[in-house]
Amino acid sequence: MIDSKGYRPNVGIILCNDEGRVFWAKRKGASSWQFPQGGIDGDEDPETAMYRELYEETGLKREDVQLIGRTRYWLRYKLPERYIRKHSMPLCIGQKQIWFILRLIGDESRVRFDCGHKQEFDGWKWVEYWHPLNDVVYFKRKVYQKAMTELGAMLMAEGVPISASGFLSGQNQEKSE
Repeated sequence: MIDSKGYRPNVGIILCNDEGRVFWAKRKGASSWQFPQGGIDGDEDPETAMYRELYEETGLKREDVQLIGRTRYWLRYKLPERYIRKHSMPLCIGQKQIWFILRLIGDESRVRFDCGHKQEFDGWKWVEYWHPLNDVVYFKRKVYQKAMTELGAMLMAEGVPISASGFLSGQNQEKSE
């Protein structure tokens, strides 16, 4: 499903633990890392799609997480020219995303990657909250910064510690492992 401007509706998921670290997933067969994300089916609202994608990509279910919040507006990114499939119709030029922040309340041993039609990830780790800004593919960085800044404020309001300096500047001030 592509909207009239060429953007595919999508959800992004930031999963954190009680220490304010976030779930960082390694793309299957690649060296790139990202947050779980996926498309919104035509009959779904963003929250329904988020729980479906959470299960398909991480094996976690609704009862394993606490929903803390979501972005107020769609956040968009354009694909670099080389990634646009020029012969696909309708033409998709990027994604528009609603982002969610979740806290893991179940056991992390429940994470598994074989619950979807196609396995997206083959590894994961907990990283410092702002680490993904410097590690994600370059064309997603502005969306990650906007989502993490907006949702980080909600996380801090819940009493989950994250780096305030990273939050205020929107930059990665901490290093992971």
